[in-house]
Amino acid sequence: MAFDEKLAERVRRHVGKRNGLSEKKMFGGLAFLLHGNMSCGIHGNELIVRVDPATTESALAEPGTRIFDLTGRPMKGWLLVGAAGFESEPALAQWIHRGLDYAASLPKKQSR
Repeated sequence: MAFDEKLAERVRRHVGKRNGLSEKKMFGGLAFLLHGNMSCGIHGNELIVRVDPATTESALAEPGTRIFDLTGRPMKGWLLVGAAGFESEPALAQWIHRGLDYAASLPKKQSR
């Protein structure tokens, strides 16, 4: 599945040039990793956001959100946010920073 390049550019503007940030093609889309931990990404025309698993249920109450489930085994803390949830730049920035904040709280992964 191809990912939305315009959305990718919007995300790139918000993540900026951070130390430890990288892009990687994953899940048929594009992922943004912080020190090797996925923070957010793009799947088709939706935003993937990795949040603290303890906040999954409350995050699902927000517009356009659902569990990110490609395998039939949903994982807490992985969300898909549809366009209704990130139409405005402030809303997109909020989701991206939630993902970056959670990824920053995880142990750094070693480079392979």
